[in-house]
Amino acid sequence: MVTQVILVTDEFGNFTGEYIPKEVGHSGEGKRHLAITVLIYNNRDQVLLQRRKHQVFDDIWDITGATHPLHLTNRDETVAEATQRCLKREYNIEGVALKNLGSFNYFAKYDNLCENEHCYLLVGEYNGLVKLNPEVGYEYKWIQKDEFLQDIKINPDKYSAWAKEAVKILEKNGFFN
Repeated sequence: MVTQVILVTDEFGNFTGEYIPKEVGHSGEGKRHLAITVLIYNNRDQVLLQRRKHQVFDDIWDITGATHPLHLTNRDETVAEATQRCLKREYNIEGVALKNLGSFNYFAKYDNLCENEHCYLLVGEYNGLVKLNPEVGYEYKWIQKDEFLQDIKINPDKYSAWAKEAVKILEKNGFFN
């Protein structure tokens, strides 16, 4: 079965009524489609980062997780459902209360592959055990919020394109205060 992502028409994430194979959305210049990224934090003022295994941008640091809302057999997966699926698959984390902080558009290219996405950013608190799925990441770490913010500004090339965009929304929402 081909994974189908949700095609969007504009910078606001409006749906075109079309679905495309995930590979089409990430080839050449791609086609803008919906995505999510999620940042988990804990009660020690730390955020969970992942050194991601990724087809396009491999072996770089990312915020907690990322995926796409999918077109299912008879409906579209919601942003919240996609985020919960992501956390379960990537860390075996379930039941986190999430807050949607907004969305952003970004385009990033590497050779003949790209990211061309309208991406929603969700955040949630989790204080349990973490077990990274080795299929999606090389390693993870908990890092103080302020250390993460400083590092992504000083060393942006160490981070995914969407993590850098997500930080702008996090700052705007007072996440690091």
